[in-house]
Amino acid sequence: MSNYFTHPSSFIDDGVIIGDNTKVWHFSHILSGSCIGENCSFGQNCVVGPNVNIGNGVKVQNNVSIYEGVECEDDVFLGPSMVFTNVTNPRAFITRRDEFKKTLLKKGCSIGANATIICGVTIGEYALIGSGAVINKDVKPYALMVGVPARQIGWASRAGNTLEFDENNEAVDGFDGSKYKIVDNNLLVIG
Repeated sequence: MSNYFTHPSSFIDDGVIIGDNTKVWHFSHILSGSCIGENCSFGQNCVVGPNVNIGNGVKVQNNVSIYEGVECEDDVFLGPSMVFTNVTNPRAFITRRDEFKKTLLKKGCSIGANATIICGVTIGEYALIGSGAVINKDVKPYALMVGVPARQIGWASRAGNTLEFDENNEAVDGFDGSKYKIVDNNLLVIG
């Protein structure tokens, strides 16, 4: 049996798996078939599922709904009131549950407050999505994205710092000394 915390005002449906040391705070609802890893945190008024997979160490801030079709790998951060979609052409009078598109958030990426993620995209490892951005296409690992629709304005380190590059297209993150290089318009970790 898992050792996790759920606030009394929240609901956990039958058929849910929640890992050790995960916390589900006020007024949240985890729907059946969802699997949540260890050491996660869900703020107030979050909804997860049904049938959603969440990795370990994921931090979900207040007012976030994670719909069927969304998958979060380990160490993903979802900022307050950010939004996922699950179909591209919703209509109230047409049921499209069989048309949900998969949205994948790769390890360590962060989504800023009030950003919108249009379904069917993959957000690369350690990408950083600015607050209020609208993501409507795949995002490269370590990319720094802002705007509506979002555009890449730079690169973020694993620690989330904006990288500044020298004449050899190399950068060092002051946080931990990690080294990066731009090769063929992609960011590589070189040390």
